[in-house]
Amino acid sequence: MSLQNTPIYFAPSDIHGMGVFAAEPIEEGAVIEICPIILFPKAQLAAVRQTILDDYYFDWGDDGEWYAFALGNGSLYNHSFTPNADYGMDFENKTIDIYCLRPIAAGEEICINYNGSPDDQSKVWFELEADIKNG
Repeated sequence: MSLQNTPIYFAPSDIHGMGVFAAEPIEEGAVIEICPIILFPKAQLAAVRQTILDDYYFDWGDDGEWYAFALGNGSLYNHSFTPNADYGMDFENKTIDIYCLRPIAAGEEICINYNGSPDDQSKVWFELEADIKNG
């Protein structure tokens, strides 16, 4: 099942390239989007890492044997250490669900923490714009 519960759009981002934005205000706790996934096995990871898709997959499950591309806008949300949204993996239905952590204003970019938890401040695998300016 694919379901976009709130009006959102994809547009240029000040954070990185393109991003997902709220077209209307979104209430805290609202499900923003339910994204179906395409799974691929660990054996194909090396091939994926050689393509532009390297930046657009999620680890899937706890055993490190599977990865997922989120369809819809799921693989297009940008990273923030102070996210306004979070994601959950529905292993039974094979979806990645994006939901609102705090009220999001119309026109505001919707961001998730790529570390898997909104509070996780661990270094990510890419250089952040702030790191470039401060480094």
